[in-house]
Amino acid sequence: MAARCSDGGHAVTLFADILSAVFERRIRRGTTEQAKDGRPLEDMALALVKTTGETSGLALAREILARYADLSDPEKLAFFTHIARSMNIDPEAVRTTLDAYERDASKDSYRAFAQAAEPPRQELIRRLNMVPGATGALVKMRADLLRLGRKDPELQALDLDFRHLFASWFNRGFLVLRPISWNSPALILEKIIAYEAVHAIDSWEDLRRRLEPPDRRCFAFFHPSMPDEPLIFVEVALTQGIPSSVQAVLAEGRAALPAEQADTAVFYSISNCQTGLASISFGNSLIKQVASDLAAELEGLETFVTLSPIPGLTTWLQDAGLNYSSAHSENMRAAAAHYLLNAKASNGLPYDPVARFHLGNGAIVHAVHANADTSEKGLQQSGGAMVNYLYDLAQVEENHEKFVTTYAVPATQPVKDLAGPVALPVNDER
Repeated sequence: MAARCSDGGHAVTLFADILSAVFERRIRRGTTEQAKDGRPLEDMALALVKTTGETSGLALAREILARYADLSDPEKLAFFTHIARSMNIDPEAVRTTLDAYERDASKDSYRAFAQAAEPPRQELIRRLNMVPGATGALVKMRADLLRLGRKDPELQALDLDFRHLFASWFNRGFLVLRPISWNSPALILEKIIAYEAVHAIDSWEDLRRRLEPPDRRCFAFFHPSMPDEPLIFVEVALTQGIPSSVQAVLAEGRAALPAEQADTAVFYSISNCQTGLASISFGNSLIKQVASDLAAELEGLETFVTLSPIPGLTTWLQDAGLNYSSAHSENMRAAAAHYLLNAKASNGLPYDPVARFHLGNGAIVHAVHANADTSEKGLQQSGGAMVNYLYDLAQVEENHEKFVTTYAVPATQPVKDLAGPVALPVNDER
């Protein structure tokens, strides 16, 4: 289980600051009098991979990161292209060392193959990460790579190197779960507002309504190397019964429920915060850990569900040539249920990205609601429909295994009945 910190993360931040200060002093001792390196950035990158000196390597890595941050987009693209090509694997060396390993599987032959199969650019990224604060800088670098290189096969291969390393650096064992409250540092609260990706937070008062009442919770994963940057966060409503409208959950004038009277925990918003960590999965660990912690804190909690958007619904209906009307509740529910259970991508997985996420975590489709999100965004992406995914803590692992092996969408019988073959949306122009 990932590490936890119940004091708002101050201890984690202090520890990270102490480590950073120690390493900063070490670097300054070796570089205070050193002039800036006048070589091209690409030459400096090659020199960093080849250097054997710790102090000189740290100074070089630090200057590379500083100079990269000042590059224009065309210059960043040129830098990525250069390291993708000049620091790639040597296919002939890979073939030769693999043949040698097949002939004689030994420690030495395996080492030779492993070295040949790893491109030098991975070592470049590792060495850049030795600089204090570099992890966050490299996450931003990958965000640039994803933005600038999405259509370039060579740069997509380079991105696989970033993903490979990030998967280890951001392993769940290194992540720290911190509660976010109205008393959390303003720097963190500002980022919660900025990173909220599901239901926009319109003001500080709006944020206060989501954090301060006793029936509201928020949790985020942090990494010790990025103590002031949430990686992903979830907002939770403690309720009696399963809600069917996000507007009701977020209503300004609602009466707060004493937490000990709640029987249901509703995960109504999950937001990834770092573009540079795309495809690095945190959400499954976050939901399961938060559910487990809440169950331990509040004995009355019996049900753990989401109130989730269906972002691909209207696009799919339009592409399929199906007419629908958000004003016709049963038609909209039927369309949503049919879509969630039957609309599949070419690889057999559900077409809807939120469905893939929760079903992959071991949840099931529990209920579908019409007029559940009447915001402009909710009407545009799903005709106002939303879905509850149920997390049965005793069944999530079994559900996960079934889903990843069969791609069959688990659902309650009412949802299956709603999604029957005749339950497709009909033309309704009213």
